[in-house]
Amino acid sequence: MVAPTLRRIHSPWTQTVDLGDELRAVWSWARRPHLLRRLLPELRQHLSGAPASTAYAFTLFVTWWTLRGVGDSVERRLIFSASTNLYNMQHNPIQVLVASAFWTQGQFPWVTIAEILVVMGFAERWLGTSRWILLFATGHIGATLLTVTAIDHAIDHHVIPVRVQYAADVGTSYGFTAVLAAMAFHFRGVVRALWAGVIVAVLGSALLIGPTFTDYGHMCAALIGLAVGLVASTLWRRIEHLRAEREATSAAPRPATNPLATHPIPMAADHTGPSFLAAQPLSGSDGGSETALHHADDRFDDASSDRAEHRHQ
Repeated sequence: MVAPTLRRIHSPWTQTVDLGDELRAVWSWARRPHLLRRLLPELRQHLSGAPASTAYAFTLFVTWWTLRGVGDSVERRLIFSASTNLYNMQHNPIQVLVASAFWTQGQFPWVTIAEILVVMGFAERWLGTSRWILLFATGHIGATLLTVTAIDHAIDHHVIPVRVQYAADVGTSYGFTAVLAAMAFHFRGVVRALWAGVIVAVLGSALLIGPTFTDYGHMCAALIGLAVGLVASTLWRRIEHLRAEREATSAAPRPATNPLATHPIPMAADHTGPSFLAAQPLSGSDGGSETALHHADDRFDDASSDRAEHRHQ
């Protein structure tokens, strides 16, 4: 019987690359002739491979344009209604957790949109759309909950003023930081440690020099991204290792077994010799016929019982 073939499952968390090879490939591509002519198709291919990041960047542009078309008072109300401050989290937590990631403050968010199209687009092409959305949402929601908890604790202990619970807090930075930190596990070797170390060092220095709750939220988001990457990569490597062992076991040739060696056939007894007949007891059913046979033989041997015409003269 042939063993069933195991279904191959590929996980992006185990598909690591070498940063040096990637940079050399990009440099070789850039040195080829007709760079500007090839740039637009490559950009189109990049955006088509990251539909969620492209749609997200377009949504940020739409919400920013909406704020520019209303008055200052309406803009403040819209931002406040979408802020993940302590007051809104106590009254409308789900609504503000979702809405806060789609609004930006200030001038046109050139940097934010470029980061999402380039960096988040690369992360989405690596992880896949569903994994990227899940990781981004985990970082955004997790860091927001930890920040709000810290604000509530600080207000209860009179460390910060009560008005902080009404502060505006919208943007994409928490989810972006979590994805950026998790991207360290796309690389192998020293680059992974350097990538994670630089992110933690930069955010940690900002938290030490001029600590704000936003800096605290960024640090929480980075740690969430690193934790998700560590757990996911370790789990999938273990799964692939077990799968390889099962495939090796099922593909290994099994030693041929001799049915005659395991189930020996008994030697056939000789039923023709006289010793066999002498050794066999008479059963109840065969005894009568056997006795009759002996009596018949006795009559044949007894000459006195023959008829007169059959006797030898």
